[in-house]
Amino acid sequence: METILTDCVHHSLRHFMYRNAIFMCERLCSEFPSETNLQLLAGCFLQNNQAYAAYHILKGTQMAQSRYLFAISCFQMDLLHDAEAALCPPNEPGAEIPNGAAGHYLLGLIYRYTDRRRSAIQHFQQALSLDPLMWCAYEELCVLGAAEDASSVFGEAAVLCIQKQCLHNRFENLHTLNDDLNSASARNNNPDDVRSRQSKQAQINNLRDIPTNYHGQVNLGGPASQIANGSSNISFYNTPSPVAAQLSAIAPPPLCRNTQQNGSSLNSLGTDSSRSTVNSIIQAPRRKFVDEGKLRKISGRLFSDSGPRRSSRLAGEAGANTNASGAGAANNGTTNSTKYLGGSKLNSITFRSMAVRKGQSFANENIDEGIQNEAFDDSRSNASLSVSSSSPSSDNRTLEQGATKSVGGSLTNDAKIINGASEILGLLRILGEGFRLSCLFRCQDALDVYHKLPYKHYSTGWVLSQVGKVYFELVDYLEADRAFSLARHASPHSLEGMDVYSTVLYHLKEDMKLSYLAQELISTDRLAPQSWCAMGNCYSLQKDHETALKNFQRAVQLNPRFAYAHTLCGHEYVALEDFENGIKSYQSALRVDSRHYNSWYGLGMIYLRQEKFEFSEHHFRMAFQINPRSSVVMSYLGTSLHALKRSEDAMMMMEKAILADKKNPLPMYQKANILVSLERLDEALQVLEELKEYAPRESSVYALMGKIYKRRYMHEKAMLHFGLALDLKPSAADVATIKAAIEKLHVPDEIEDNL
Repeated sequence: METILTDCVHHSLRHFMYRNAIFMCERLCSEFPSETNLQLLAGCFLQNNQAYAAYHILKGTQMAQSRYLFAISCFQMDLLHDAEAALCPPNEPGAEIPNGAAGHYLLGLIYRYTDRRRSAIQHFQQALSLDPLMWCAYEELCVLGAAEDASSVFGEAAVLCIQKQCLHNRFENLHTLNDDLNSASARNNNPDDVRSRQSKQAQINNLRDIPTNYHGQVNLGGPASQIANGSSNISFYNTPSPVAAQLSAIAPPPLCRNTQQNGSSLNSLGTDSSRSTVNSIIQAPRRKFVDEGKLRKISGRLFSDSGPRRSSRLAGEAGANTNASGAGAANNGTTNSTKYLGGSKLNSITFRSMAVRKGQSFANENIDEGIQNEAFDDSRSNASLSVSSSSPSSDNRTLEQGATKSVGGSLTNDAKIINGASEILGLLRILGEGFRLSCLFRCQDALDVYHKLPYKHYSTGWVLSQVGKVYFELVDYLEADRAFSLARHASPHSLEGMDVYSTVLYHLKEDMKLSYLAQELISTDRLAPQSWCAMGNCYSLQKDHETALKNFQRAVQLNPRFAYAHTLCGHEYVALEDFENGIKSYQSALRVDSRHYNSWYGLGMIYLRQEKFEFSEHHFRMAFQINPRSSVVMSYLGTSLHALKRSEDAMMMMEKAILADKKNPLPMYQKANILVSLERLDEALQVLEELKEYAPRESSVYALMGKIYKRRYMHEKAMLHFGLALDLKPSAADVATIKAAIEKLHVPDEIEDNL
């Protein structure tokens, strides 16, 4: 019953029928209460996005897999301290972190979100060293700005690590088979074992009408009871566990077609009548549903092809008579790790193995149940007879023959593993280096690396989104729009980078495209923060800042760890001149991602407007340290330095900003302002004349030129430039400033300053 319920649960999970899986697993836990079954039930709830249910089920459990699943539940519920305590029990400081690389990755996330950067980096690196294919760990290192070159992370050492893992799994299966055969041989001569099997066999005889016995026993008919009193021949019916033979590359022992081959076993029966009785017993389990030839073919496939897909519980109970501890291991053993948690989303978790020892997996139920059960039952009977009737030396010979075949055939497999690993890691080297450079804001270098990708990978949605983000950081909004449009065409279902794409359209003032994008994203996934960020940008472009703020707050509510949503909330608060809440939003973003330079920049802008120039300079400098190639950040850092009377430092920073992006008019305008304050009016006019070519419709350029001409008492030119500035429709505040300057056109600057 336990096996049937377990297989039903896994069958439901494989077909995404979570409600059925939860219902059947609750029946399983009620009938067979064990921590392993509780793990399976918690896994069902986690896959159904019910972390709170898994939390209450696993609270107080001690097994490694239970602690890992409990930590995932806590992480999804934002109980980070409880999650950390589950992975690293305070009362067991030397306890091993469960599930290897996956456990280290989860612990790294916990440390990252609790502002322990150094510990987070250490565990992400440990996860990568254990599993070089854990891309999400490398992504986190890139986001933290601590990633090594991709060529060193995904290099030859990683190839050897992957090969070592494959060889370790292979040889572990060989050792498992050897242990099973040795333990079976040792127990064949144990009188106590014989008596226990006799009593069990008597119980099994009562189940002869059941078509299939899932416990790996030989279903003996009436004649079996006639020789049940003989102790020397009971080993003939002992059924060793076929799990190791299935899961290793070694074929199982040959089927016993002629029982006369092993004289020692038959002689132990003593008389011809006993021998005929044994022959009748051997024939008793033969089913008449399938002919013998087809049966052998099916059983061969079961032992070779579908072996790794058998239920671990089925395997564990199959060896119940030969290994008393085997069933306990199947019911209470640790489980394999749930591998990748995905871009920082933890609600889609695949539980491929919940109660299996390493190397085993669950049953495949995609074949005809009747034929599978009959063939499997018969093949197990034959395997039982063959193994139990042979001597220990024949067991060893079988193992050696199988091992020779396995090792001989593994040479080509090893070459395939090395070649496959090299190809995968070669691809990851390009992708990893491009992502690392983009996180370091070395945008042009990142583009050059991405262009090295094969077209089939470059044209995927993820890569094109990364290219769009790089162009966005380069302030090349047209190219960014093109890259994101291609990404949408390649993966219309993906939301990767769509929040940035909506900001690109906001800067391009493409209100129609932005509105269409927002509607599409909402219809695709209304529970994704990217969708609400796009909707908020749409309203912000229409100057409806209050509605935009509500949409950004909805994005934060859906994912509090989405840093960009916090930053966009801060921008809207600033637009509404609610600086206090703006500061809180920017600080919330920095708690999620301390390298989110947009929030440092936002805080600097607030303090600049509040004329807190020292605070402003500090926050702009923090943003500059994270992104030393942003022309905008350098411009405002120079402005803060100028306000602090550090004009020379400000001029140097403006020169860097101009070199970083010659198309950006802001640093040239700020440079002209600094020159005016230093009374270097001719140089300021020269800079502004050059700036007019880049920004011919910027009203502030003409207003500043009018101010310079006024100070040089060139009133006609001053009036001309003030008029041009008004014609370009500046903001209301700028209009008031320009009109005030026109009214005081003939008032000397000295008198105007006194006024």
